Amino acid sequence: MTTAPARSESGPTDIRGRVAELGALRVQASAGPSERATETQHAKGKLTARERIDLLLDDGSFQEVEQFRRHRATGFGLEARRPYTDGVVTGWGTVDGRTVFVYAHDFRVFGGALGEAHAEKIHKVMDMALAAGAPLVSLNDGAGARIQEGVSALAGYGGIFQRNTRASGVIPQISVMLGPCAGGAAYSPALTDFVFMVRGTSQMFITGPDVVKAVTGEEISQNGLGGADTHAETSGVAHFAYDDEESCIADVRYLISLLPSNNRDNPPSCPADDPADRRGEVLLDLVPADGNRPYDMRRVVEELVDDGEYLEVHERWAPNIICALARLDGEVVGVVANQPLSMAGVLDIKASEKAARFVQMCDAFNIPLVTLVDVPGFLPGVDQEHDGIIRHGAKLLYAYCNATVPRISLILRKAYGGAYIVMDSQSIGADLTYAWPTNEIAVMGAEGAANVVFRRQIAQAEDPEAMRERMVKEYRTELMHPYYAAERGLVDDVIDPVGTREVLIRSLAMLRAKYAELPSRKHGNPPQ
Repeated sequence: MTTAPARSESGPTDIRGRVAELGALRVQASAGPSERATETQHAKGKLTARERIDLLLDDGSFQEVEQFRRHRATGFGLEARRPYTDGVVTGWGTVDGRTVFVYAHDFRVFGGALGEAHAEKIHKVMDMALAAGAPLVSLNDGAGARIQEGVSALAGYGGIFQRNTRASGVIPQISVMLGPCAGGAAYSPALTDFVFMVRGTSQMFITGPDVVKAVTGEEISQNGLGGADTHAETSGVAHFAYDDEESCIADVRYLISLLPSNNRDNPPSCPADDPADRRGEVLLDLVPADGNRPYDMRRVVEELVDDGEYLEVHERWAPNIICALARLDGEVVGVVANQPLSMAGVLDIKASEKAARFVQMCDAFNIPLVTLVDVPGFLPGVDQEHDGIIRHGAKLLYAYCNATVPRISLILRKAYGGAYIVMDSQSIGADLTYAWPTNEIAVMGAEGAANVVFRRQIAQAEDPEAMRERMVKEYRTELMHPYYAAERGLVDDVIDPVGTREVLIRSLAMLRAKYAELPSRKHGNPPQ
C-alpha cells in the first residue's frame, strides 16, 4: 500500500507550483493505493468506492469532503502506512438533481477497516446530512474495526450508531452492502431505513462461520450464514437483493426518487401520463368472488398504480403480505396488501413485523398509506403463540394507530376477526374505508361462526349436515352481506371495482392537507 507522494521540505515557492502539487496529490488520493489493488477488487466482481459513487450520483455532481485526511495512529507499522482518505470516501452530490450525502468504504485501503480518522470522516458527513436535511447513503465494503487502533475504532462505531439513531425518521438512511460486514459493524445498517445487498459478494453477520463452528459445531459458508439471499428470505435483514452492483445501485436511485429529502418535506411528485380516471375492467376477472380461491394481489396493485410500476420492499421475506412504494396520479403512496397466493394472506409474526416497519417508515416520511385487505385472520398454531404472535401482531396495530398520514383502506374480500381491525380498519383511525361488493367483514368465516353460534341446534338436528348448511347460509345472509358494515358506518362506501383507481386518487387529493397531532410525549413505548 502506498502513502502520499514524496514532497520536498520547502515545497513549491509560487502559486502555480502549489496548484500543481495539489493536483498531483488529488490524483494520488483519487487513484487509490495501486493499480494492482484495483484489479484485485475488480477480480472479485466488485467496483471501487469511487466507481460506486459515480453510479449513484448524477454525473459530475460529487463534492468530496476530507479527501486528504490521514490517520495519526502509531504501532504495528501503521506510522509507515498513512494513505489519503484513510479508506473511506465521503461527500455529497445529487440524485435527479436532489442533494444526497454518501460515504463509501474503499476496500483497497486497509480492507475498508474503520479506524479513528475513518470514523470521524463518516461522523462528519452524517452530521452534514442531518443539518442539510438530505438522504444519507452508505456504500459498505469494509472488514470491520481496525484492530491495530483498538478501542478508538470501537468508539468510532459507537458514534455512527448514535448518529443513525438521531437521524432515524428525520432523513432517509439507506445502507448498500457491497462486501463483508461483520460484528458490531452490522448494527449500523440494521438501524437504517433500507438495506440493499448483492449476491455472492456481500455478507452480514455478528459472528462468522469459524466462530459458529467453534461454539456450536455447525458448519456453514459465509453466504449461507449471512449472504444476500439468506437475509432477503430468512432473516428479513435485507430489504432488497441483486445479482450485480449496477442493478442494485440503480434501484437505490429509484428508491430515492420516491422518498422526501427529510421528514419536513413531502415525497417528490411528478406528472402522470396514466389517466386518473382509467377504468380497471380487468379487476372484475382478476379477483374471484369465492373467498377460498387464491389470486395474485400484485396484479391488483399493478392495475391500480401509475403505469403498473411499484417498488416492493421485502419482496421475498414474509410474502403473505405486500409492502410497496408506488405512485397514484404522480403522488407517492405506500401500499400494504394481503397476498392470497401465500398462506391465503393470513397474518403471522413475520408479516406483522414487516408491515409494521413499513407503516412506520411511511408515516415518518409523510407517505400516505393505501391498505388492500383480503385477510382470513391471524395464523393459528402453537409455534406462533409461543413465539409471541400477540406482541408481534400488536406492532402492526400500534404502527397504524400511531400513523398520522392520510390512510385509506379497501376491503376486497375477506376481513375476519382481529386481523380486520389490525389492517387499518376505520375503528383504529383510517380516514376512509371502502369495500368492493365481494367484501365479507365478520368475526370469522360463516362456516366457523355457524359451528360456534348454532352448535346446539346442529347437534340436535335429525340431519346435522343439512342444518349446518342452513345455519351457514343464514349467518352469511344476516351478518356477512356486502352492505352490513356500510349500514353501520364502518365502511364509507361500497364501490365498483373498475373505478377503484379514480376513487383512491380523488380521496388522496382531498386528504393531502390532512393535519393530525399526537399527544405530547417523549416517545411511545411500542410492543416488542
